Amino acid sequence: MQWTKKGERPAKKFKVQKSASKLMATIFWDSEGVLLIDYWPKWTTMNGQYYANLLAQAREAVVQKRRGKLSRGVLFLQDNASDHTARVSRQALKDTGFSEIDHPP
Repeated sequence: MQWTKKGERPAKKFKVQKSASKLMATIFWDSEGVLLIDYWPKWTTMNGQYYANLLAQAREAVVQKRRGKLSRGVLFLQDNASDHTARVSRQALKDTGFSEIDHPP
């Protein structure tokens, strides 16, 4: 039972359903729109090697979707997360040819 004013209908109650579960994604975009969306496989942890593979995919997305932009230079901004600062991901960032913008501390 719920208290309501005279002539007012009680609020609808919605049935609770179990959620499908969390979905994690990494998204790369520029001023023109989304370049790449990577949905993580279930029970996967982001690490340096996984991130390095994503950087290679992001480079391919720039080549495919933004012709000529790679030759003019791509500025890349990321935070200081451990997978972004790992040796393997730093090397992958150099290999892509992207110029990294310093993230403020």
